[in-house]
Amino acid sequence: MAKEGEKGEWKEFIWNPRTREFLGRTASSWGLILLFYLVFYIFLAGLFALTMYVMLQTLDDHKPTWQDRLATPAYNNTIQAQKNHECTPDQYFVQDDSGDVKNNPKRSCQFNRTILQDCSGLEDRFYGYQIGKPCIIIKLNRVIGMRPGNDGQAPYVTCGAKREDSDKIGDLAYFPPNGTFNLMYYPYYGKKAQVNYSQPLVAVKFLNITQNEDVNIECKINANNIPSGSERDKFAGRVSFKLRINSI
Repeated sequence: MAKEGEKGEWKEFIWNPRTREFLGRTASSWGLILLFYLVFYIFLAGLFALTMYVMLQTLDDHKPTWQDRLATPAYNNTIQAQKNHECTPDQYFVQDDSGDVKNNPKRSCQFNRTILQDCSGLEDRFYGYQIGKPCIIIKLNRVIGMRPGNDGQAPYVTCGAKREDSDKIGDLAYFPPNGTFNLMYYPYYGKKAQVNYSQPLVAVKFLNITQNEDVNIECKINANNIPSGSERDKFAGRVSFKLRINSI
């Protein structure tokens, strides 16, 4: 009998035909609480939208509010070249950035992939990998307004093997000569102002690296205003990778 009484109480709690209550609340009570939560969440959504709108008004579409000045190099085997303005080598290509028009179009200097010579991919589309003389393409991260090498000397790349592999790396060839990033490609004004910007590349070719063994290699950018390792980022201004060439 007790179980039947409990069952009846549960049924009455779910739906009480006498008081016309569903789960202990009348229709008007349910309506009021649903209305409260509807208004409450609309208010929260509106507050969030207003906060995002105010925050977005503080951002500049043409220059990030925060930039990490650590220009850590990266490497890949994709080369793109565009025909742009023929600039004067070995000097910064500074353009007028005054006025109220923030997106004033900026010209870009031409980067011709032929300066990478053996590593341009024009004569050897395999970049030397098939003959055991691989090319590694190195670039600097784009940082708006940065002028690497502020003493007038262009930044340049040097690569070497870790101490335990120092006798395995062999001879290296740099393209362009000395592995330099010409100053004429700097400063960078951002992708909206400088739509056709051609990012300069440096190629490193390993001429006689030891085969059938892993060789730990580190390449770094040399410039007085690009840090080479720090407590914050030990890979700042450098990139490390492992290279293995297997003999056929």
